[in-house]
Amino acid sequence: MATLRQLEYLVAIVDEGSFTRAAESLHVTQPGLSHQFQALEREVGGPLLERLPRGVRLTPAGRSMLPHARAALAEAGRAALSARRAAGVATGELHLATLYSISSGVLPTVLGLWRQRHPGVRVRLFEHRRSDEMAQAMTAGQADVAVGPLPDAWEGTARHIGTEEFLIVTSADDPVATSPRAPGVRLADLAEREWVHFTPDSGLADLLEQACANAGFRPRVAVRTEQAPSAVGYAAAGLGPTLVPANTIPPYFGGAFLRPEPPVRRQLTGYTRTSPDPVTASFLETLGAHAPLMPPHVGRRLRLNGRPPRRPSPEPR
Repeated sequence: MATLRQLEYLVAIVDEGSFTRAAESLHVTQPGLSHQFQALEREVGGPLLERLPRGVRLTPAGRSMLPHARAALAEAGRAALSARRAAGVATGELHLATLYSISSGVLPTVLGLWRQRHPGVRVRLFEHRRSDEMAQAMTAGQADVAVGPLPDAWEGTARHIGTEEFLIVTSADDPVATSPRAPGVRLADLAEREWVHFTPDSGLADLLEQACANAGFRPRVAVRTEQAPSAVGYAAAGLGPTLVPANTIPPYFGGAFLRPEPPVRRQLTGYTRTSPDPVTASFLETLGAHAPLMPPHVGRRLRLNGRPPRRPSPEPR
């Protein structure tokens, strides 16, 4: 059976690009590293690397084994950390995977509260553009916990957080923001508009495309951006409507926002590969109790008309 040390050697050789540099990075002798690597290849029944004049190249067997080797090493590190946490040593790092929009909209509030309870635990964020990309990274052992839509047929632990609502954002003087229907707008009524869209590799682009397709059209593009907060700013400046999570709209926002008809929503979960240790479980508890899926400042304005409050007229002198 392959040992963790042998898997560590495989990962190091691939990452460093040579046996010599791998041995240097691990502070072992090159003959010792080569001997253990050859034992690993005998164990799996074939070569994992092709030795080239300059560097190495993974064989098909090596490409198949590498992600599992990385996951095993990551899981071994988390196992030791989990044991320390269970023993009451609340130090180290919480590795947290999430989507860019959730990182800017949900996590600041949650992590601020959670860190007050665990000041000795650092947080390392792994931010992803798409849910499927994040799920693959979690399968490979990237993080302790992920926050986002639950992948299909996920076999680990999952905790439902709630429903995230998406809103249409426009400039304050946009005709749809001043219509009698506000603070609602039919997506079909925006079919001829140019949109503040998202870059094709963003999951928000897929979500916007699907919402518009359900309304019977494909959105035309005025500008593309990768980040939801940037889209909010461009929409408020009049470049076109956009569709973003309600929690990415800042307080004292000068534009308008409206509920799309039909509504656009996303179910959020916190999920792990294994049973969460005490520190991870505490994070999930804080997330479930305090995730700002509909911030109060957004809810208040939606109950009015979604437009910014009028500034009072200056008093006559």
